[in-house]
Amino acid sequence: MSHCQPKYLRVVPASRTKLREIEVLIISAQDLKNVKHVTQVRAYAVVYVEKEYHAARTGVDEQGGTNPTWNEVVKVRFREDLLENDVLAALNVDIYAHGRVREKPVGSARVLLCDVLKGGDEREPADNPVQCMTLQVWRPSGRPHGLLNLWVPPTGRFLVRRESLSFSAREAVDGEEVEVEEEAVVKGGEEA
Repeated sequence: MSHCQPKYLRVVPASRTKLREIEVLIISAQDLKNVKHVTQVRAYAVVYVEKEYHAARTGVDEQGGTNPTWNEVVKVRFREDLLENDVLAALNVDIYAHGRVREKPVGSARVLLCDVLKGGDEREPADNPVQCMTLQVWRPSGRPHGLLNLWVPPTGRFLVRRESLSFSAREAVDGEEVEVEEEAVVKGGEEA
């Protein structure tokens, strides 16, 4: 796989199946197995729920070695009815070492969707708390080796972000509408 390939690896059209999309922040990994004994590991992550429907990937971390940092939001799609029909449905993260000849598996981690997707309104901060989680990375041999840090918002989507704390208001001045900006000033934790 090339460093410049698109982040979406595979999409198979689902005939008459509704798909749900969730966002996942892949933050970093620590103490991964060094599967490249001669050169430094250049790791990337492949994220999926159902590989046959959709898999997304991060970029390659060129400098982190066995402690890569991605800080990338990837979007993953899966069948909407999966959560109702399969209590063991999981978000899977496979970590690979990018190579010139072939990609070497470093390890994988998984978390059950029912443990991270709690529902709620994605625009409501109380429904979407920041909760980073650390998962054990398992080698293909079945041994634990390393940790993966990620965040899945409980609603499946990150909060809508504002560019600033300024608010726009329209006022009528001499019969014409004029846009006026008001700055929100925060003092002692309260908006003034």
